[in-house]
Amino acid sequence: MNPLSIVMSIIALLVGVAIGYLVQRYQTEKAAKAKQEKADDILKAAQTQANMIVKGAQDNAAKITKTAEAEVRERRVELNKETERLDKRRGELDSRFDKMEQREQTLNKRQSQVDKRANDIDKLYEEQMKKLEFVAQMTTEDARKDLFAAVEKEARGDMARIIRQIETEAREEGEKRARKLIADAIQRVASEHVAEVTRAVVTLPSEEMKGRIVGRNGRNIKAFEQAAGVDVIVDDTPDSVTVSCFDSVRREIGRRALAKLILDGRIHPAHIEKIIEDETKAVEKIINEAGDQAAFEANITGLHPEVLRMMGRLKFRTSYGQNQLAHAVEVSKLAGILAAELGANVELSKQGGFLHDIGKAMDHNQDGTHAGLGAEYCKRYGVNPIVVNAIASHHHEVDQETVEAVIAEAADAISGARPGARREDLEAYIKRIRSLEEMSMSFEGVQQAFAIQAGREVRILVKPDQIDDLASTRLARDIAKKIEETMQYPGQIRVTVIRETRATEYAK
Repeated sequence: MNPLSIVMSIIALLVGVAIGYLVQRYQTEKAAKAKQEKADDILKAAQTQANMIVKGAQDNAAKITKTAEAEVRERRVELNKETERLDKRRGELDSRFDKMEQREQTLNKRQSQVDKRANDIDKLYEEQMKKLEFVAQMTTEDARKDLFAAVEKEARGDMARIIRQIETEAREEGEKRARKLIADAIQRVASEHVAEVTRAVVTLPSEEMKGRIVGRNGRNIKAFEQAAGVDVIVDDTPDSVTVSCFDSVRREIGRRALAKLILDGRIHPAHIEKIIEDETKAVEKIINEAGDQAAFEANITGLHPEVLRMMGRLKFRTSYGQNQLAHAVEVSKLAGILAAELGANVELSKQGGFLHDIGKAMDHNQDGTHAGLGAEYCKRYGVNPIVVNAIASHHHEVDQETVEAVIAEAADAISGARPGARREDLEAYIKRIRSLEEMSMSFEGVQQAFAIQAGREVRILVKPDQIDDLASTRLARDIAKKIEETMQYPGQIRVTVIRETRATEYAK
């Protein structure tokens, strides 16, 4: 290879290197320029976004400032109003305080005047007493002694008169009382019967049932006694409780209702009222059937259904320990026999004997004697006038107009006079209990009255729209006072007035 070729090769190499360098430099500068432009774009976008953020923040700050200023203005207005209200209230209180001070001063002046008048009255009283003592020529103590002496003299005179009257009555009633003692001796075997007509025993499945009957704080037993008008006795007698009431109809309703509640198991005040209502209807049905059966036994026909229903009530009524419905049937049969022997009208005599005591089924609800009430009731339902007269006259309250009336009275006396037929003690007890209820019902506003605890308590239900709480207290006091004035009884009688308000609505 010649030197010229080498030189040309070297020159060509150098030229290629220079061209490569220039190309690389151009590309590097182009890339750097592109990056610079991109960086400028990013900076410009960031600057724009920053300006938007700053502007939004400024707008929000302006809104918040405006809202805060509005709230401050509203609060300031409210504070001004509250300040004005407080100033006004303070002025009113100051005015009231001034009026109270003036009133207190006025009261003090009046009290001073009252005290002065009281002193004047005391002085006048002393002067009058001195004048009276001077006129009477005796002191107050002497007048008191003379008054006591006069009262004692009058009381001793009354006592002597009463003693003479008692001695006279004792002589007149001696024979009658002796007969009563003999009758009491004969009737000693009737003690179990007397217990049965004043109480009924309900058997329990277990001793735990007593707690359910009583209920929490006595709620159940109180609700039962109030709704049924009976007294439930829960004592140490195993597996049984006693339902006690002088009214045998109420006692029968209570016994049946309690037995049904024990069998059902749901014992609470609402269910108690429902069961008692159902049993009341059931007993009414029994009463109707008893009246029809009694008429069948006495062989009497043609009586009005209402008359027979009223006679059926006597199934649960006793007089001197004698069942009144059985007594009516017995008197009817006796009257029929007497009428046949004497040639009187047998059918009318039997009806008179059968119906003579019908008034005893209603005399605890109405005023009047049972003879008068029974006669009026039978007359209303078309009973023969001869029978009506026999009913009205069998205790000689009116004149007996026919021989049938005399026969009815005689048959009644025969039925009641046989040994062991009656007990006067029980009848007196029932009359006293009934008097308690009637006396309580005579007051205005009384809805129901129940004599319980063997007559030691009268439970009275009042009408809440007529008697308020204060009037209830006054009513209890008035009834207790009337009992003290009109009745004689051992021990004391508790008067309980119950005022209950019930609200009822229907969901439709």
